[in-house]
This record gives sequence, C-alpha cells and structure tokens, in this order.
Amino acid sequence: MAQERRDRAAGPKGDRGTSRGDPSIDEPPRAIAAELELRSPAFNDGTLIPDRYSRQGGNAVPPLEWTHVPDGTEELALVCEDPDAPGGTFTHWVLVEISPDTTGVGGSGDDVPPGAARGRNSFGDLGWGGPHPPVGDEAHRYFFRLYAVDRPLGLDEGATADDVHAVADGHILATGTLVGLFAR
Repeated sequence: MAQERRDRAAGPKGDRGTSRGDPSIDEPPRAIAAELELRSPAFNDGTLIPDRYSRQGGNAVPPLEWTHVPDGTEELALVCEDPDAPGGTFTHWVLVEISPDTTGVGGSGDDVPPGAARGRNSFGDLGWGGPHPPVGDEAHRYFFRLYAVDRPLGLDEGATADDVHAVADGHILATGTLVGLFAR
C-alpha cells in the first residue's frame, strides 16, 4: 500500500469520472484553434523543398495533404508565405473556397480542388508561384498554412493573403502549418 501511494501523482484526491462527457471539458472553446495535420509527400517539415517546385525548377505545385478538419468547418483556405524575403513577407500561394471534404491539393493534375479558387501571389499571378529567393541568401522559410473556418470567407479568384487573414480573423476553428526551406 505504501509503495502504491508513492507511485501516485502528488496532489489532492478527487472524484473519478466526473468530467467525462462534460462539453465544457471535452470540446475546446471556439476561441482556441485546434491543429490540422498538414504534410507533404515531397518534403518534411523544416526540410528543403525539392527544386522541381521552385520557380526556376519547373514551378510544379507541391503536393499537400491534410487530416483532422474539425466539425463545423465551412471552408478551408491555404496560404504560403516567405517571411524572409527582402522587403517583407512574400506570398507564394493563396487558395480559397476549398471544400472541407477536400484532403489535399497539388502533386498531379490541377492545383485547384473542385470548387476552389486561386488567389493572387506576390509575383502578380494567380495560383502557385514557387520559391525564388535571391542567389546567395540563406535558405528562406516557406510557411504553408491551412485554415479551417466556421463560415464562408466570401473571397473569390484573385484574393490575396491579406484578404484571407483579414476575413478569417475570429473565425478560425483549426490551423495546420508546414514549413519548407529553399535556397539558390
């Protein structure tokens, strides 16, 4: 018995099982965004993005996959930004109006899931604009962020990352982030 008490965590004894099924405990408050799992079969978090996805190397759309889209999600939005760019954050990709049933994008075929719309990147183009940091810079970080929001954002083709950030604020149920690196 004495050994059993030493193995038990310190602190007061409480009633067992009283929180199970209590919605205030089982469901996080809406103000706290949950985590989507965002990954790529082409690169791992914190590793180099293969050259074929760069602007100079073919500009192929990198494949992304995700899971754990929370109930109540009305729309997904995807943004890829490089905060290390000279002159400030550079947007490489914006996709809006992604159905919550969608589980990935890119890789093969079209880079836009059915019903989704391409936003405008900082190159001035619609859709993906691959990494193209200045020659000789240390590897830049490319933050791919997927947002699950509780209402349609009302953005169409040509939306910018700033548009997404502005209208999603206060409506984000979950986020997923994947960071890739690239240098020339």
